[in-house]
Amino acid sequence: MRAFIAIQCPEGLKGNIMEFQKKIESIGKLKTVERENIHMTLKFLGDVDEDKTDEIIRILDSIAKDDKNRKFKINLFGAGVFPNLDYIKVVWVGVSDGSGEILSLQQQIDEKLAPLKFKKEKDFHPHFTVARVKFLSPQEKKELRQVLSENSKTDFVEFEFKSFELMKSELTREGPIYSIVKTKVSHFNLIC
Repeated sequence: MRAFIAIQCPEGLKGNIMEFQKKIESIGKLKTVERENIHMTLKFLGDVDEDKTDEIIRILDSIAKDDKNRKFKINLFGAGVFPNLDYIKVVWVGVSDGSGEILSLQQQIDEKLAPLKFKKEKDFHPHFTVARVKFLSPQEKKELRQVLSENSKTDFVEFEFKSFELMKSELTREGPIYSIVKTKVSHFNLIC
C-alpha cells in the first residue's frame, strides 16, 4: 500500500483554494490538485507492507491521545513555491497560525515512526499543495511570480484542527486516488 499521513482540507475551505487555482491554472503547464485531493502531507511513507499497517495505526493512536496534540486553529495564509522562484516545481498555500503546532505534530510522527525504518523529513514546511509545475517559459514564470506576489498576504480562511489521517494513494492514469485508511479524531469545523 502506498501511504502517507495527512491533515485533510475542510470542504468549506476548498472553494477558497480553488479560487486561487483559477488565477494560476492558465499559466504555463501546471497540474492543479483536484478538489477531493487537497490535503497537507505530514509524512510520506511510500510503499508500506500490509503487516506494518496495524503498528503504524497503533503509533498514530498514541500520538493522537497525547495532550500536546489537542485542538488548535490553523490559518491558511499566503502563497509560495518549492523549491524557489527561479526553479518552480510546486505551488502552495501556506500556514500562519498553527504552524508551530503542526511542526510539533509532524516531529512526533517522525520520531515515533523512526523505529519502523521510515526516514525523517527534511525541512518540513506546513502547506497545502495547489499545483505542480510541468513547464514554465520565462514569461510564464514572470506571470506566476506576479500572481504569487499579489497573493503573498492573502488570508484564505481559518479552521480548527481536530484530526489527521493515515491515507492510501492509488496511482491511476487519471491521477492519484486518495482514501482514508484510519482517522485519528472526528471532523473539522470551518471558522469564517
